[in-house]
Amino acid sequence: MNIISHGVDIVNIPRIKSLLQKTEDHWETRCFTPLERQIATDSGPNRVQCLAGRFAAKEAVMKALGTGWSKGISFKDIEIQKLPTGCPTVVLIGKCQEIADALGISSWLLSISHEETYAIASVISIGQMPDSQ
Repeated sequence: MNIISHGVDIVNIPRIKSLLQKTEDHWETRCFTPLERQIATDSGPNRVQCLAGRFAAKEAVMKALGTGWSKGISFKDIEIQKLPTGCPTVVLIGKCQEIADALGISSWLLSISHEETYAIASVISIGQMPDSQ
């Protein structure tokens, strides 16, 4: 197994809080799966920080895939789940999974951290790069 790529993103938490307030449920339901929204709700008073961290993680995954928001990518094609240990993990579906498969990505290492003003996520993709032709 090899490191295929790395992505990192930082998010301003007050900006995320403002987006959540201004758009009611629209932005949240467009960017996050029901499971991600439930994980954030379960975080209690840290709900906004949890969503900000997951948003940063999704952006970091897009960078690691080399796509950004292009190529038919949806925020919901990337789900940031929580392992029983509490560690975050990346689950891809749809177009994101197709791109990861083409790049030879088989697993992800993800770290999310936040403080009062910022949330940051760093992701490393691991796998076997396809043979070049």
